[in-house]
Amino acid sequence: MTDYGFFRVAAAVPIVKVADIQANTLEICKMIDQAESRQAALVVFPELSITGYTCADLFGQELLIAKAEESITHIKKFTRGKFATVIVGAPMRINGRLYNCAAVIRNGIIQGIVPKTYLPTYNEYYESRWFASGADFLSGSAKAGGFLQNGKDNVTVSPNQIFNIGKASVGIEICEDLWVPIPPSSYHALAGAQIIVNLSASNEILGKHQYRKSLVSQQSARTVSGYVYCSCGYGESTQDLVYAGSSLIYENGTLLAENERFQDGSSMIFSDIDVEKLQILRQKENTFNSISPDGTRSSEYDCLYRHAQMGEPPQTDFSKELFRPTDPHPFVPEGDGREMDARCREILSIQVSGLVTRLAHISCHTAVIGISGGLDSTLALIVATLAFDRLGIPRKGIIGVTMPGFGTTGRTHGNASDLMAALGVTSREISIVPAMARHFEDIGQLPENQDTTYENSQARERTQILMDIANKEKGIVIGTGDLSELALGWATYNGDHMSMYAVNASIPKTLVRHLVGWAAENHFSEKAVPGRNAKDILMDIIDTPISPELIPADSKGNIRQRTEDLVGPYDLHDFFLYNMFRFGYSPEKLLFLAKHAFRDEYDGPTIEKWLKTFITRFFSQQFKRSCMPDTPKVGSVSLSPRGDWRMPSDAWSDLFIKNI
Repeated sequence: MTDYGFFRVAAAVPIVKVADIQANTLEICKMIDQAESRQAALVVFPELSITGYTCADLFGQELLIAKAEESITHIKKFTRGKFATVIVGAPMRINGRLYNCAAVIRNGIIQGIVPKTYLPTYNEYYESRWFASGADFLSGSAKAGGFLQNGKDNVTVSPNQIFNIGKASVGIEICEDLWVPIPPSSYHALAGAQIIVNLSASNEILGKHQYRKSLVSQQSARTVSGYVYCSCGYGESTQDLVYAGSSLIYENGTLLAENERFQDGSSMIFSDIDVEKLQILRQKENTFNSISPDGTRSSEYDCLYRHAQMGEPPQTDFSKELFRPTDPHPFVPEGDGREMDARCREILSIQVSGLVTRLAHISCHTAVIGISGGLDSTLALIVATLAFDRLGIPRKGIIGVTMPGFGTTGRTHGNASDLMAALGVTSREISIVPAMARHFEDIGQLPENQDTTYENSQARERTQILMDIANKEKGIVIGTGDLSELALGWATYNGDHMSMYAVNASIPKTLVRHLVGWAAENHFSEKAVPGRNAKDILMDIIDTPISPELIPADSKGNIRQRTEDLVGPYDLHDFFLYNMFRFGYSPEKLLFLAKHAFRDEYDGPTIEKWLKTFITRFFSQQFKRSCMPDTPKVGSVSLSPRGDWRMPSDAWSDLFIKNI
């Protein structure tokens, strides 16, 4: 089985009976078995879950501590023959002092003990009344013997430990450690920990949960880590406080799993953290391994840590069940209508601001756009219209040119003409048919031979017209091509590939449709022709099949050349592009994730076919991206050779194709 870089974790919240160590131990062992049955590599329990967090002055009772020590021995023996690594909270006596600890146990061996560093003693907390701080061990680790290993071996006690389980490296902090200005996990991550575990006992008060989630999200993002947060729940003393069992699993700021709080029983959540992705992100973000405020290089932290080598994780069949969301449309804003509204507003604002800056800088009051009646040129026209409105320039300064050719249909031609009328821009129509007939004659191209030359000649003729009009009118040509087309090289070199400023080149095709729809709902209500306003036209454009319209229509006048029939579905290509660019995923992993994300839409052979198409075209068409025009960067994926993507035009794709 291939793990694809995933590491399965579980956050387990057991029913707790305060001070009933036997009952708590049995419940913990029961949940260990449950985690093992789900092939979890790591299972995390809450802070002081063996005794209960709210024992208070009972922590001063010899019987309680002695039985807690016996519980650790019992759990240690219980894990023999099991693959899951268990991290459980317990009070532990070390060198005559009591510490609030996390015990790391695997296959009958205690691999290490991590004491809590920051002990809250404010408001409802009194921890320093009972416990000593793990800071005692920051200058050097201690060894705890005796009951922990049956008197034969010693166990390292230190906050500065990294536990290596296969490809995953795990660091631990406990509850309050997360809430301080510089959490220990910041240093754990610099020392190599990709997954941070937090054993917690965080009570509930109004508004605290959202703040807690914000802390975990931000810390996982700041440390580029997976973060497993597990807090105690049902059964803890409700004398004055309520514990709801909040469990959270984040990855680089993104929530992967969250349990339902306020349950009356034990609960457990699972997720598969992508440690390979985290490693690539850290590798790409060079400031992650830079210099800390105290002048220490991050690489120097490694020598301050003990690294425990714990062998390989269990063989998890991720193909059978994957515990993580896989977004099939990563470029499209998620969430409710308000989230979509906010994201679309911001994206269009970035596009408009970029164009405004360019027009103002060159004192230009004229923009020339080829209007086809398709999605891309429509979005470019929307951006130009909003930019001119913002600059206070009359919309008549926008020259929209529709250039019908051999494949232009009545639907797209009508939508192009009506939209320009509705928006109040200058409209021109120049048929390319006569010019193409002469051109074909000049170069010896038979009109019935509808090959690449037949198609590209039309694209170049249209670009020549736009460029010459821009020269004549002292304007600039606004490019309409999008990010997905750039990735696939689905553009005619020195044809629609070229412009003076390309407003859509950071917008993927799957997002273009949403932006046009949002603009239709929020910006345009002007009348075009009787009974048909700009919104109606825009909605019809959204429903029109994507096509370059370079091949004549069918006998009924309908579009015959559909782009997605030729190069594949854009939702697949955008999925491949996002995940390859952002996370450096191999084709094998892209295929696995795409099969998971699109399991209800495409079969495996179809996905594999279009993945091969994507990789082949992405490599072979780099030369077009190497000389693309300026474009405003909108999202985290951009193929500008001056910004995010520098790739040789002559790189071979063989290695990547074979990986599939």
